[in-house]
Amino acid sequence: MNPIKLVVLDMAGTTVLDQHEVEKCFKEAAIKNELWASDERILALQGYAKLEVFTMLWAEQLGSSDTSISQKALKSFEDFKTILEDHYRKNPVFQTEGCQELFDYLHKNGIFIALTTGFYRTVANIILTKLGWSQSLNQNFINLRNKSGIHLSVTPDEAGEGRPSPKMIQFAMKQIGITQLSEVINVGDTPVDLAFGKNAGVRLALGVCNGTHTREQLASFPNDGLLHKIDDLIQIIEDLKNEKI
Repeated sequence: MNPIKLVVLDMAGTTVLDQHEVEKCFKEAAIKNELWASDERILALQGYAKLEVFTMLWAEQLGSSDTSISQKALKSFEDFKTILEDHYRKNPVFQTEGCQELFDYLHKNGIFIALTTGFYRTVANIILTKLGWSQSLNQNFINLRNKSGIHLSVTPDEAGEGRPSPKMIQFAMKQIGITQLSEVINVGDTPVDLAFGKNAGVRLALGVCNGTHTREQLASFPNDGLLHKIDDLIQIIEDLKNEKI
């Protein structure tokens, strides 16, 4: 079996510490626009591109045939963008537990790191800049010679479609020059992250359980393993190298 050459990681909740800021900002925008969605429903849709989420929720509230859905979704999304960007500009951003250890291991072993997200590019850039992960990336958000941080950042803006479509993984593979899905692992902390990896057909579609969803919440969705924290991936890659799994 081919060795792992690319690890695709989610941002918020997987590599970026989630403090429920996305749900809070989403909820604020929803209430401002009189969109009534439960906290549980909003959490269940974490990881999707946010305009798509607003469209889904407005369709649920108004009925899918309502002609105002697109307009209401766009207005809600614009308010959400303003609220979210303001939050991230004013507040600190932190890596998740084990993230730096994983990055160090992947660099040491010559494995590329691509970050994918449901965020649009502006917010992704704010977060990447605060964490120091964007400093060496070029205008296309890539640097394959990077010796620390990430090699590539992908949002739905570049790939053309967000999760659960596999397009962001496919885009990352093309940018890096990887053609074999057996050389790719995807990790995220939401059900849609798991579906994302499964739809792409990567070697392993893994979940991490200390982000937005617990092990119990993720266990019922198709997956190839659930991690306690992100650097548990190190042992999995070592086991693959030694053909233990």
